[in-house]
Amino acid sequence: MPSIKPFRALIPSYHECSVIVTRPLDNYSTGEARLIATENQYSFLHLIDPSLAEPSWRDMRAELIYRKIGLTIKQFLDSGKLIHQAIPAVYIYECIHNGLLQKGIWALCESDDYMSGAIRKHEVTVERREKQLAEYLINTGLDSNPVLITYRPLPVIDQEIVKYSKMPPLIDLLFNDGSRHRLWAVEDKRDIQAIQDAVASLDVMYIADGHHRVAAMKGRGQFSAILMNTSEIKIHEFNRLIKGLNGLTAPEIIEKISETFDLTVSSSPVYPARIHEIGMYVNGVWYKLSPKSAILNQKKNPVEKLDVSILQDHILAPILGISDPRTDARITFQGRLAGDSVTIQDSVDHGLFSIAFTLFPITVDELLGVADAELIMPPKSTWIEPKFLVGLLTSYTPNLKSL
Repeated sequence: MPSIKPFRALIPSYHECSVIVTRPLDNYSTGEARLIATENQYSFLHLIDPSLAEPSWRDMRAELIYRKIGLTIKQFLDSGKLIHQAIPAVYIYECIHNGLLQKGIWALCESDDYMSGAIRKHEVTVERREKQLAEYLINTGLDSNPVLITYRPLPVIDQEIVKYSKMPPLIDLLFNDGSRHRLWAVEDKRDIQAIQDAVASLDVMYIADGHHRVAAMKGRGQFSAILMNTSEIKIHEFNRLIKGLNGLTAPEIIEKISETFDLTVSSSPVYPARIHEIGMYVNGVWYKLSPKSAILNQKKNPVEKLDVSILQDHILAPILGISDPRTDARITFQGRLAGDSVTIQDSVDHGLFSIAFTLFPITVDELLGVADAELIMPPKSTWIEPKFLVGLLTSYTPNLKSL
């Protein structure tokens, strides 16, 4: 059974919160990140990469960079920009972004639960990325970008979230991208125990987002995580845009696809409203594709049944020649949030791509089914919200390297 723990967090000073907190580094271009770090000496980016504001650090040895980060942490604490909470707590977290209001519990999860399968995964991780994250976590002791964990709803946790959400928040931040983030500290031991007991009653929890961060901590203790039940998380689709038609004409593509799919011409862009419905845009025309029953009947495991797999196995690989979407430069993955529908069509109309496919988002039940079967999703299957800020709440273990 999974378990969680309270922790003494580093939090930004209430009045400095908008100054310190940032999006993850990979959300910015190099130029954007350097500009932010140069103009804001208290951005959490300084605790991620000191060379952003100080070019002379770019070629420094790793141990010197981590020493620099350690000194910067001390400066932030001494100046009161970051505050070390005196009492261990779990935290209620609320995010409002893109019209979504999502709430959960912020706590520490055990890496042993990941190793034992009490926390299940659905993505493969890259060892090089694991090592990079592990080196940073071990040498800095900073765990500031939480993993998103999902679980089947628990009334006890829902009740605790409702109760604390009625109180004044510890942090109430309107970030510069329009998202709002609020935190409440649960310090009462009885309430903490009630939440811990509820989590312990689960057979399993699931990683929704943050597989590399969990893998980086395996065998090393705890990792910071936000637990949201399955009704709270939002899964968006990743659509596929392809360069070239593999030597075929558009009519030849359509003819080959019609052998295994029913095709219907659409007068408007197709963004599927249900599973097993796929949109296609080629040669200025939108089509709605539905796999024939012969295809659906031969699918056995949860991965094979996914629309991303059906598209890959019956169109992208055999017709367009894209056998490995992880490495083939002809394929681009694009998530569709508000406003992206025009971009996909324009990308084909302007000649950047030759054909596009749109998909219905993978459902939470499909995600859990893949994880329960101990299988792996195809690449770029899901875009999951919420996406978290860095530095809003940080687990800090200065002696992590000695563990």
